[in-house]
This record gives sequence, C-alpha cells and structure tokens, in this order.
Amino acid sequence: MAAVQVAGSLLCRPTREAPREPPPEPGNGFRRLSARLRALRPDDSSFARTEIHLLFDQLISENYSESDGVAPEDVNDLLVQACRLVPLSQNHLVSKVSQLIHHLLNRLQVIVDEQNLDFLLAYTISAIQQCSSWTHMAILQALAALVYCNGSKCQKYLPDLVGKTGLLMKLSDPAQSDPEVRRAAVHCMANLCLSVPGQPYLDEPYQSICFQTFLTTLQSPKLSDMDDITFCMLLQNALKGIQSLLNSGKMKLTLTEELGALLAVLKYDGRPPAKPQQSESCASRPTVNKKKKAKVKPKKVHQGEEEEEESSGEIEAAPATGRVHLRKGNTQCPSSPGVKSLPLDGSGAAGKDRVSLPFGSASWKRVSSSESDYSDAEGGMQSKMRSYQAKVRQGALACFLSTIKSIEKKILYGYWSAFVPDTPELGSPQSVSLMTLTLKDPSPKTRACALQVLSAILEGSKQFLSVAEDTSDHRRAFTPFSVMIASSVRELHRSLLLALVAESSSQTLTQIIKCLANLVSNAPYNRLKLSLLTKVWNQIKPYIRHKDVNVRVSSLTLLGAIVSTHAPFPEVQLLLQQPCSSGLSNSSSATPHLSLPDWWKKAPSGSSLEETTINSPRSSSEPCWLVRLCISLVVLPKEDSCSGSEAGSATGSTYEPSPMRLEALQVLAHLARGYFSMAQVYLMELGEVICKCMGEADPSIQLHGAKLLEELGTGLIQQYKPDSTIAPDQRVPVLLVVTFWTMMLNGPLPRALQNSEHPTLQASACDALSSILPEAFSVLPNDRQILCITLLLGLNDNKNRLVKAATSRALGVYVLFPCLRQDVIFVADTANAILMSLQDKSLNVRAKAAWSLGNLTDTLIINMETPDPSFQEEFSGLLLLEMLRSAIEASKDKDKVKSNAVRALGNLLHFLQPSHIENPRFTAIIEEAIQALISTILVEAAMKVRWNACYALGNVFKNPALPLGTASWTSQAYNALTSVVTSCKNFKVRITSATALSIPGKRGQYGSTEQYTRIWNALVTAFQKSEDTTDFLEFKYCASLRTQICQALIHLLSLARASDLPCIKEALEQDGNMVRSYILQFLKSGAEGDDIGTPHSSQERDQMVKAALEHIGSVQALAGDTAKRAIMGYLEDILTVHLDSAGSQVALLGLTQR
Repeated sequence: MAAVQVAGSLLCRPTREAPREPPPEPGNGFRRLSARLRALRPDDSSFARTEIHLLFDQLISENYSESDGVAPEDVNDLLVQACRLVPLSQNHLVSKVSQLIHHLLNRLQVIVDEQNLDFLLAYTISAIQQCSSWTHMAILQALAALVYCNGSKCQKYLPDLVGKTGLLMKLSDPAQSDPEVRRAAVHCMANLCLSVPGQPYLDEPYQSICFQTFLTTLQSPKLSDMDDITFCMLLQNALKGIQSLLNSGKMKLTLTEELGALLAVLKYDGRPPAKPQQSESCASRPTVNKKKKAKVKPKKVHQGEEEEEESSGEIEAAPATGRVHLRKGNTQCPSSPGVKSLPLDGSGAAGKDRVSLPFGSASWKRVSSSESDYSDAEGGMQSKMRSYQAKVRQGALACFLSTIKSIEKKILYGYWSAFVPDTPELGSPQSVSLMTLTLKDPSPKTRACALQVLSAILEGSKQFLSVAEDTSDHRRAFTPFSVMIASSVRELHRSLLLALVAESSSQTLTQIIKCLANLVSNAPYNRLKLSLLTKVWNQIKPYIRHKDVNVRVSSLTLLGAIVSTHAPFPEVQLLLQQPCSSGLSNSSSATPHLSLPDWWKKAPSGSSLEETTINSPRSSSEPCWLVRLCISLVVLPKEDSCSGSEAGSATGSTYEPSPMRLEALQVLAHLARGYFSMAQVYLMELGEVICKCMGEADPSIQLHGAKLLEELGTGLIQQYKPDSTIAPDQRVPVLLVVTFWTMMLNGPLPRALQNSEHPTLQASACDALSSILPEAFSVLPNDRQILCITLLLGLNDNKNRLVKAATSRALGVYVLFPCLRQDVIFVADTANAILMSLQDKSLNVRAKAAWSLGNLTDTLIINMETPDPSFQEEFSGLLLLEMLRSAIEASKDKDKVKSNAVRALGNLLHFLQPSHIENPRFTAIIEEAIQALISTILVEAAMKVRWNACYALGNVFKNPALPLGTASWTSQAYNALTSVVTSCKNFKVRITSATALSIPGKRGQYGSTEQYTRIWNALVTAFQKSEDTTDFLEFKYCASLRTQICQALIHLLSLARASDLPCIKEALEQDGNMVRSYILQFLKSGAEGDDIGTPHSSQERDQMVKAALEHIGSVQALAGDTAKRAIMGYLEDILTVHLDSAGSQVALLGLTQR
C-alpha cells in the first residue's frame, strides 16, 4: 500500500509543475522534425546516416492524431524528401523510410496526391528490385499504404506491379518462401483494387489477373512454415481484394467456371476450423486450423492494419462466451449435436481437398473451456486465433454478399442447394450451409453476416420459389424439383425458428427476424402444407415486447409480411381471429425476459372495448387482436419495461419510438389492404388514429397516417364495386362512411394537403383524398364537397412534381363520380387543369395527366349516352379542340403517356357532334388525330399502347357522323387493323383489331369493294395464323381470337353487297373447309377453350348466322352471277351440320337423363 502511495505521489509531482509550461501545439513536433529533415542534403557519411536514422525514429514515435492539424501536402513533401535522402544501397535506411511511409499515411489517414505518388511508387518499386529480401516486408507495407484508394492513379506502374511478370505477382505466388511477404503482397494487390467512386477503375486485363491471384490464394493449402494467424490474414486480404473488384461494379463474373470456383472457396473459407490433432482432454475446446501445431507461434503484430484487426477481434470474442453459457442452460437450444462445421483451414483446393475434409465432432461447438484446460497465455492465444478465424468467415460472407449483388438472380439460384439446406443437416460436408453458420457459429457478428447473405438470396426469390409444392404426398422413384424446393422452404422455416429462440445477441436477433420476413414475403404458402405461418406467428409474438427496439420493429415487420403474403390467406385469417395469448406460452420460455402486455387490449378512446387480463380468452366481439395491438403502439404511452435504449425516439417522448409506431401503421395498412373485413370493425377508431397521426409534428408519422387512410378508402371502394362478392349487409354502411370522411375532412387532412414544406405528405394526402367512396361523396355536406374540389384544383398548380402528379390522378378519379360528371363547369375546370399538367416536364406528371384525360373522355362518352343532350350542347367546342390537340401531342410521347393519350383520342373522336365535324376548324385536327391512331397501331410500341390504339380506332368507327368509308383516311385505318390482325405477336392486340373491324354498322363505311375484299381476305388469313406464335403464353388466347374473327366475318356477310359476293365465293372456294370448321366451333359455344371473346349466347350466335343468310338471300345478284347461291348453300350447310349436331346432343342428353 505504501509503495502504491509513493508511486502515486511521484506521478503527481510533474502534474503540479505542468501548468507552468505552455501546452504543446497540435502538430508542432511534426513541423519541427519535418523542418530538420528538409534541411538535410543527401550525404553518404556515417554521421548523416545516423542523424537520418534518429529523425526517422522520432517521426515514427510521435503521437499523431487526425486532429493535429498536419496538412496532407506537408506529409507528402516530407515523405518525398525522406526518400531522396535515402539511397537504395542503404538497406536499413530503406526499411526505416518504408516504415515511416506506412506509419504516417495510416496514422494521419493521408491519401498521396498524384504528383508525389508517381515519385514514391517509382522509389518503392526500385527498392523491392534492388534491396535485400529482408527489407521486402517493410517496403510492401509502404507500397500498400501508397496505393490505397489510388489504384486509378497507378496506371503507369501496373505492368511493373501486376503484369504477368510484375513484382506483386511474383511475391504473392504460393511458392513464395516468406509467408509474411506473400501476405503483404496480396494486401498490396487488394488495396490496388479498392475502387473510389467517381474515379476510373483498373483496366479489365488487370482486374482478371488480380481476381485469379486472389482466387488462387484462397484455393491454395496452408504451407507448413506459415503460422495460423498469418494464414488467416492472407485469406482476409484475398477476400477483401475480390470484394473490392466486385463492388466496383465493373467486373462481371461471366464465366461459369469463375463463378463456381469463387462460390466454392467462399463456402469452404466460410467454415469453422476443423478439429486439430490433439488429445482427448482437449477435444471440447474451441479449436483452430486443422494443420495447426500444438502451440501457436506468437506473431509480431504489424503497425496499422494488424493492430486494429487484433484489438477488434478480441472484443469480438467476448459475446461468444456469453452465448455459450446461455446455451448450456437452455433446453430448447436448436444446435443439434449432429450439425458439423464448415472448416476454415486452407488445405486443399476448392472443390477437391477442401470438400472432402473430415469434420471433427468437436470442431465447432459453442462451449467454454474450464480454466484448468489451458494457461492464461494459451487461452489468450486461443481467443486471438478464434477472432482471426471469425474474421475470415465474416470476410467470406461479405464477399459472398458482393457476389450476389453482381450476378443475376437466375444464375445465383442455380447454386441454391449449395447454400440453402433442404433437409436437417446431419454433419456431412455436403450438408453444410448458411444455416450451419447461423445456428453454430460462436461469433454473433458472423451469424449476423450469414443471415444478411441469406436475406440477399431470398430477396426477390418469389418467382424461383413459386415452383415449390408439397400439398400432396409424392411417392415416386425420384424427387421432383418442386418437392425439393418445398422441402428447402420448410427447412429454412425450421432452422430460422430454432435460431430465433436460441439467439442472445440483439443485433443478430434482428437479422434473424428480417431474414424470416424476407422468407415469408417470397414463399408460396398457397402451394405448401399449412402450419408454417402459424409456427412463425406464434414464435414472433413475444418479441414485440423485447427490450431492444430494433428487435421489436423487425418483429412488427415480420407480422406485416405475414399479413401481406397471399392476402387474404385462410391460415392467416384464423391466426388474426385467435385470442392474443394464443401461442405464447411455448415461445416465451425461450425468452424469459419477455412478457405479454396488458396494453394490447387498451383502447385509445377509453372504454370502447373491455380490458381483459393476458391469460383470459378474448371475447368474440373483438375479431382481430393485431389491429388492437397496432393501435395501442401508435397512440398509447410507452411502458417502462421497454423504454431503455430507444433508438429513434425523441428525448422525453411519451410514445413508443418513431420506428415502432411507423411499423405499426404499416401493419395496419397491410391489414386494411388484405383483411379489410377485420379492419372495418375498427373503422371509426382507426379514423381517430389517422387524425392523431396527421396532427403530429413528425412528417413521417403524418405520411403513414395518410397512407393508412388511403388503404381504408380503397377497401371501402372495393366493397361497393359492381363485381364485389361482399354481401350488402356485410358492407360498411354508406352513412358510416360519410361520418368517417367527415371526420377526416374536419380534421388535419386539409392542413396536410396544404403543407407545402412536406410535398411527399401533400402527395400522399392527395392519394388518400382520391380514395373516397363515390356514393359517400355525393352524400357529404356541400361545403365538404367544395372543399375537396377546391383543394385539388388549387394543388394542380403546385411546382412540386410529386404533388402535381398525385393531384392530376385525383382529378381523374373525381371526374368519374356520378354526382360530378354531369357538372359541365367542374368537367371543364378539370379538363383545363389536366391539359396544363400534360405540358409538364416530368414524365410521371404527364403519365398521370394522360390517365386522367382518358377518364375525363370516358365521362364524355357516358354523358353522351344519357337522354339529356344538355351536356353535349353546353360543353365548349374550343375546349374540345384543345383536348384533341393535347392528346395528339401526348400520343407522340413515351409509352406511359401514349397508352392513355390514344384512349382519349378514340373517346374524343367518338364524342364529336355533327356540328363539330362540319366546322372547318375541326377538319384538319380530326384527320391528324386519326393519323396519330393509325401510326400508333403500326409502330413497334408496347403492346398495351397498340391494344389501346386498336380499341380507340374501334371507338372512332362508332361515331356515325364521321365520314368513314368516304374519307381519305378510311383505307389507311382498315389497312392498319388488317395488318395487326394477321401479324401482331400479341394475340390480345389481334383480338381487339378484329373487334374493331366488326364495329361499322353500314356497308358504305367499309368503302369500296376492293377495300371490303382486303378486309375479308385478311380475316381469313388471320384464321390461318391463329396458332402462329412462338410465345407459349399466347396460346390460351387462340380460341378467343378465332371467335372474334368468326364474328367479324359473319358481320361482313350480313352487310355484303352484290359486288362483294364474287370475292367472298372465291375466298370460300380456297379456304372454305377451314372457315367452316371454325364457324361451327363458334356456334358450339366456344367448346375449344376459354372464349373470353364470346359475349353472345348460343341462340344469339345461331341468329347471327341466320341473319347473314337472310341478308345474302335478299341481295339482288347480278345476272349470271352464281356467287349468291354458292354462299347461301355454304351457310345453309353450316347451319344444317350445327343443328344436326345440337339435336343429337339433345337426344343423347335425354337418353342419359332417362
């Protein structure tokens, strides 16, 4: 004790005197030493060498920090001066100046500028070539610091460094005698490949050379003279190099051999160490590399890179011990004894020696050794070794993640079975997978990395996993691919749920839940046996009350994924109806710190629902506990039990953290979208939640409140659609919907619409306002209706494109409302607003405006079909002219705009009244509009655009006031349609063109006999080509196409003139048998397939043919013309065959019934 006091007093004395001296200025030592160095001149004397040695030692020993105020240019100048003072013949000084370069650049985080880099690279390359081999290690460290983030500036020296005979290629060769030099050379190469955004990357040849070097390094076995830590660092550097190449985005793994080899080394470098040769007494210890000797040789830690890795590695090892003790006491540990390791050792080439390595039974267990197993020094070395091995596994996983991002998913899924298990892992080398790491790795960080990789694989895998199926028992001699994928999906569920209950690290737990959410979002549960979602549901519920906010948020994300998948899904519907305590008792045992809250049942408005204890069964009056939970999370104060370490919550906030509330609002939105029948019970309560959220200061809370409002509004609209399957007594009453929207419009929604500081919120509020039920809008108070319209028309002038697009779309919705569409003033105001938006620079705004213009013209057609002609008379002709001009211009825009622009053109031309058509001002614009439709049909645009153009041209044909048949554009219009009906790749477009050809109701509208003949022949050719497609998906439309062609031909027959009959007879003589078979098929009610193009009943189809026959019979044939009799005989034969067939079927049906 006395000694301690004496030491303390001695230490205190300088402290009392220290204030008398002025404090040293930051960077003062560097500047002083730098000035001394710059004053020196090259001198080969012994005295000069000694002085340089001392200066270098002092510069290296200075205590630098980034805040010392040392300018990068000063460091560059000093290093250049230092190199000029040291001739390459002085090995010791070259080694010392190399240490100085490495030390200063690393400690001060300086990137050498291009001019000085040129000199320093030339110096270090010459030093490696001329100096003794013992200096190479220090020189390579200096070289690594110089090229760090400078790869693009080293083009001049790349041949000397990584050319076929380059220095780094020689020094990194597996035959290199010094393992430290080899490791340093690979480290240099990795730094050279590190890309900097905005700067050029390595040229492709050098990328390939470096990639092959890194790959060879990973595939090479560990040499006997290389210690384990050096080997681990060598692997880390090679992995970092490959990762840098892949992250640059310029290197593509195009060759299957390259990708396969890389994935092989990543898989088997991501393994835990295999069991070393040791006695039985040590078998339970965490072990190191298979070829590791009994004692690990201590390794000198190099400055900079290795020191940081070692310190962080020792910190990393700490959580593993805690995890071990938790495992011992946990009876539900998922780590089955049979699951073996993924060895980390480098012995053997990938795919050969490594794959066949034996796996020791105790090679990778998360158990702690007793203190008697080894000494403190040995324990420290074991911990250090485990840390380095963990870093290699993390590096391999990080590299794997970069690989996934750099290749197409369809290529990645070819390797699915190599990384994702389809059966419980039994320990063979072939069974190791990402789940092995997730369940067995002692490092929480490594487990989290493995889960990130698995999440990346699962992301976007919906199409790949959609083939999975196990709903029926397969007893075959082979396992179908669909069954194998289904087994893989089941195993992922099982393994991730085991990892969930066993995990102790909150960060890793968050990754497990996120991974589960990705799995749930992509798995085809409708093709799998039930219970998978139930297991996930019951396991995740307790984690909503976890102490860590990130775990709680990800738990809600997972619940949101469950209610989003295949919604509405029967299994999920049952889960939502369960009491809130269901499935909790078996899950909470694995997480004893979790408890189920009473606030799940608290109502935000007080006494709307009775509060019950957690163990009591729920009343049937509460159909969905999840809605109640989310409402509580959003509006009720947080509890003390989970108030610690709240990320994202404001200081002093009484509510749950913002991420938690946002996620709860998203889950409510998912429920409203997929399970509206459950959410509608809480409609008014959710309205209060929305008003509260939109009244808060946090824009993100306001935004999610608006999105929830939009989902609820959409759900209400779906209930009242004509094709809705919801019984009228199960729908939300219109008066309740009116009350709901009145509360919204009297609340903060109008303020959100006018909140110009947050345009995203304004746009979302516009979308919400457009989701109002039309039946409810018409019942709203007049002032509320005017408020909605005024707000939308006012926002259409907004400068923000997001707001303008949302406003244009909302106006397009409102213009279809029955109570507004006959209001000429509103329709005109809306038209002017939309036309203004069609001129916007933003494609998104123009696309929304074009959609709204299409809706507005639909309204014109609806109004035209009403008995009252006042709307047509009052609607401005000038505005109509302007709408035509804008639609023509929009038809020349991008496909997103064009598809709705041509729809609008068709409607406008259909709407034109005789007074418009006779007006000279309209003559040119009508011609231009029809030419726009014709050119759109003929160009190679998106199929949706061409379909809309064909449909629009059919709409034009419906206007009897247009001079169809006599106008100059008649033949062009028909030629465009006949071209499409015979040759378009898309059968839906063909069907629409055939429909358009059958619309004109008078023979004169088809033009001359030659034009009529071309149309007839084109339709017969379309019959012949009705199966002419290379796209398998188009075959399902073949029958519909033939049905529509039949209708068009029969329609043409029913309008034929005497002059048309010879051409019809000639066509029937050539292809009559084919046409007869298809017409008979048409008369038999489309028994060939799903005839979506057959709107008529069987009697109506018969009547169509009979009407055509009667018309042909009434035609006054020319003298000596036999065509009439031939055609009539042809039609009579068809009817006879059809009626005979129908009669026999009726007779057969009667016999069957008797």
